[in-house]
Amino acid sequence: MLLWFGEWLAQYHSGFGVVTYLTLRAIFSVGTALAVALILGPVVIRKLREYQIGQAIREVGPKSHLSKAGTPTMGGALILLSIALSTLLWGDLENRYVWLVLLVTLAFGAIGWVDDYRKVVEKNSRGLPGRWKYFWQSVLALIAGAYLFYSAQSPQETQLVVPFFKDVMPQLGMMFIVLTYFVVVGSSNAVNLTDGLDGLAIMPTVMVAAALGVCAYLAGNVNFADYLHIPYIADSGELAVFCAAIVGAGIGFLWFNTYPAQVFMGDVGSLALGAALGIVAVVIRQEIVLFIMGGIFVAETVSVILQVASFKMTGRRIFRMAPLHHHFELKGWPEPRVIVRFWIITIVLVLVGLATLKIR
Repeated sequence: MLLWFGEWLAQYHSGFGVVTYLTLRAIFSVGTALAVALILGPVVIRKLREYQIGQAIREVGPKSHLSKAGTPTMGGALILLSIALSTLLWGDLENRYVWLVLLVTLAFGAIGWVDDYRKVVEKNSRGLPGRWKYFWQSVLALIAGAYLFYSAQSPQETQLVVPFFKDVMPQLGMMFIVLTYFVVVGSSNAVNLTDGLDGLAIMPTVMVAAALGVCAYLAGNVNFADYLHIPYIADSGELAVFCAAIVGAGIGFLWFNTYPAQVFMGDVGSLALGAALGIVAVVIRQEIVLFIMGGIFVAETVSVILQVASFKMTGRRIFRMAPLHHHFELKGWPEPRVIVRFWIITIVLVLVGLATLKIR
């Protein structure tokens, strides 16, 4: 929106032309989302308390979590509001990728909102039944994948990029839609599983989003893409503004979500943020890099899969409790130690993911 306004004003004074610079708009996007989250955060938390929208804690979990009962949840709505406002202000609203990632993010947030509302407000412990949650996630992911496939304007937009190998980029064909489905739905649920401790999910999301923003900027620049031997995806650089909004909104939310948390994001936040990371990675053709950088999300998901499979086949559990962060809690690690160490691991994995862009 402000891009249009800046371009119009540039007709009268060249100084307004700075708004057209992508890097500057990405910086403004971070600042705007951060400001919105910090300003509206106390208001949102107060309203959640007034409506008694508090987190229910399972008794089977770590006993230290029982004190968190009643903490306001569904705070992910604050994150989504910050992301949407910042993206609409600083993004190019004529860019199809901007609208795609924003709509996918908000749609997954709507699924999470229904689940949270049923659990917290209607006191339905099941929330949105799992089959319906996966059904709507699948529908949205398949629609997004089909749109990207049928609107692709170059072969690069549907290739599989394999890190470390500059010449290994097989054409996926219709399998592109299937890959999109698994990446978007998988990343959405992976972030959801990780969101179990104060600040545990939001900071890795911020770091991965920042790295994806860099990747989007490079993929959308024909010179950088050619130099790094990554696919050039025309117009995808604009997703740097969207990723920057995630960074700003995430840091702003962390101000209130850091240990001990004043608010939880709930499924409305975790499902949406995971889907956002997934769809951005698909657009810029960096699904495997997302898998590397989001290693914590992957580990949390795999721990649940292994735990369930082991218990069903052998009657034994591999971990003291799944997802993985609960296992370390039950081993005696204080919650802040688990959180910070998972953050540190994410920093390392993000750096490894970025390094793959050059090591080819």
